[in-house]
Amino acid sequence: MKSAETEFVGGPLDGRVLPIMLGSFWTIPKVYRVPVPAQDGLPAVTLVYRRTKVFGTKGWRWRYEYDTEA
Repeated sequence: MKSAETEFVGGPLDGRVLPIMLGSFWTIPKVYRVPVPAQDGLPAVTLVYRRTKVFGTKGWRWRYEYDTEA
């Protein structure tokens, strides 16, 4: 399967660029969920990132932005 290097903005993954598997239409998924297991008495949570389109020096590209309301 193909993947695309995708930037994350906001939340715990802010500033990271990770390879994301492409879907059937060669784009990244609209929503990216990251399960975080429970540890040190804290409950398990799921971080939610939403796909957004931004214009950069090389044209349009996708990135994920942290969803604080999820």
